[in-house]
Amino acid sequence: METAQVNDPTQARYDIAQIMGGLYGEGIIGLKGAFSREWARQLGEDIARLYEEALQRPGGALGRGPKRHYVEIHPESIRGFVELATHPWVTTVCEAVLGPDYKIVEIGFDVPNPGAMNQPWHRDFPAPDDTIIGRRLNSLAFNLTTVDVTDDMGPFEIAPGTQWDLPVDFEHGMFPPKSNSPRYEQRAQRKLPQMGDISARSALTIHRGTANRSSTSRPALVLGVDAPTATNAERHDLQFTPAYYAALPESLKQHLTCRVVDRLEPIMQAHTIEGLMMGEA
Repeated sequence: METAQVNDPTQARYDIAQIMGGLYGEGIIGLKGAFSREWARQLGEDIARLYEEALQRPGGALGRGPKRHYVEIHPESIRGFVELATHPWVTTVCEAVLGPDYKIVEIGFDVPNPGAMNQPWHRDFPAPDDTIIGRRLNSLAFNLTTVDVTDDMGPFEIAPGTQWDLPVDFEHGMFPPKSNSPRYEQRAQRKLPQMGDISARSALTIHRGTANRSSTSRPALVLGVDAPTATNAERHDLQFTPAYYAALPESLKQHLTCRVVDRLEPIMQAHTIEGLMMGEA
């Protein structure tokens, strides 16, 4: 789909105003049933395999709190990457919010296991000047669950509208003072996506993973996308082998910040969030 078609509201498959209003308003939007349940089940199989491999590799899985990990992966390690990256809703959202020159910079997954605790309220990284001064969003995070999420599985919780909060007294620019917590809790929305659903959010909107009181893990895929002015690619290392990269659609290649390597190299996880290492009660 050409950029002009996507940004022309008379031709776009999805409502541009609704997309912009959702991400600039509450800070999160979603699309139910974007993929089949079989597609999500297959993704879950791939993530389970990659998670086991990462746990065996030094530095392969980053702790994001007790019983909770993040793993950055190679796109070709999962089935369905092209379908995800070229889904019309994904491309429409990216072009509408980030512009026609957006870049995919990260793919990975979070796994809150049974026993995971409440995370502290946080942002995934400090707000850039584009947002603090320019009042623009220059990055997005897409999330896909591989299971039907229930309230006892540690669902994602978000405080709508807080992507615009100035980081006054935020530790490392990411962790607001605990005195802010009552406001977040008052606004909080718990998300209970089902297999096949997809969401897009500003990673600056204050959020947290909640306690997983179930006997089931809650894996979720993460796709990170930047506008040209964002610098999140510095923390990530998107890699492709020559054969896989050559087979990608040209329309997708122009939206990748990556290296083409003869052999995929272990990813040195750089997006550590020290403040998440300890859970909350």
